[in-house]
Amino acid sequence: MNDSRLIKISRYLSKHLRHAPSRIGIQLAPGGWIAVSELLDACQKNNFSVQLSELKEVVSQNDKQRFSFDSTGTLIRANQGHSIDVDLQLEPAVPPDILYHGTGKTAVESILSEGIRKMSRHHVHLSADIQTARKVGARHGIPAVLIVDTAAMQCDGHTFYCSDNKVWLVDMVPPNYLKVY
Repeated sequence: MNDSRLIKISRYLSKHLRHAPSRIGIQLAPGGWIAVSELLDACQKNNFSVQLSELKEVVSQNDKQRFSFDSTGTLIRANQGHSIDVDLQLEPAVPPDILYHGTGKTAVESILSEGIRKMSRHHVHLSADIQTARKVGARHGIPAVLIVDTAAMQCDGHTFYCSDNKVWLVDMVPPNYLKVY
């Protein structure tokens, strides 16, 4: 499959598995899962034909690993980033002592005074490495990377989760745990 088709399918799946499943007539099960066959049928009914082989390629080749299959390969979900109410059924996890948050340079001053808020998402997204955080920040203009003292946050009672694609999730990051990289 060519890159443009891969991107088109990935964007379609992101929209409907993370933000608007009802727009194509699907309902996500607990954990954000939906049967692969049901998703493919819904895509077809909404004039967006996707083959199973294409779906498998999007899941395996997406550079951000946005989607995953369950162990049987019969269910699929978006790994995180939902704006709809979805409990991904993630277990609390112990993060590395330091994580990173990518943002646009223009947002740094505000973040340093107010902290990182989840906005319309269910969690704040944090990266384990600077390069990933920088890529995330570049989506918002000139990138800036913030260092998050997750060891101190955890000591102070904040709960962290790690999604299937290794994005670290937390409800919020107060400003006292942040510094600019």
